[in-house]
Amino acid sequence: MILQISSGMGPVECRVAVAGILRRLKEEYPDIQIIQANPGEIPNNSYSSVIFSTESDLHHLVGTMQWICKSKYRKWAKRKNWFVDVSEIPEFGGVPAHMIAAGDIKVETLKSGGPGGQHVNKTETGVRATYLPLNISVVCTRTRSQHQNKEIALERLGSVIHHLHVEEFTANKKTAWKKQYDIVRGNPVRIYEGEDFKLKES
Repeated sequence: MILQISSGMGPVECRVAVAGILRRLKEEYPDIQIIQANPGEIPNNSYSSVIFSTESDLHHLVGTMQWICKSKYRKWAKRKNWFVDVSEIPEFGGVPAHMIAAGDIKVETLKSGGPGGQHVNKTETGVRATYLPLNISVVCTRTRSQHQNKEIALERLGSVIHHLHVEEFTANKKTAWKKQYDIVRGNPVRIYEGEDFKLKES
């Protein structure tokens, strides 16, 4: 599936929260592949939004996530609660692969591995599809069939391209894209605490 973590219109702490939560999710789900990351003002430690793919079912993470931490970027700020949005980008209904210029897509094969590097596939059945104009890549290692992985990767890539084009269109029309601007701050699906982003047990 494809997910996006967004800081919306929040302050710098929300962009730091996106980076910190992403790090924790990558530890929890090592197969996460970054498709696009829009950096924030803190180098290597903040993102306004990140789009990533995973073979794991993360529907339970869709919603609002909360980070509880005193700001070290604006020491006068009394607020300690920062919120980010996690939304799913549908993998189907995007730009069909045949409608994308062939010269704009680069397809590469790679070896697929099982959980934790076990059951490594000796043949290159995994596929990475890159949309060259935007330099975004999608990886699929879901099946042992290179052909099926290629189809899935191209479908995912089409979905992401469609999503980014919609985002650009709404921005150009000065229409607030809901997921970027309207973050619900109640009932977070997860709460992280402190600078080490420790997951708070529910």
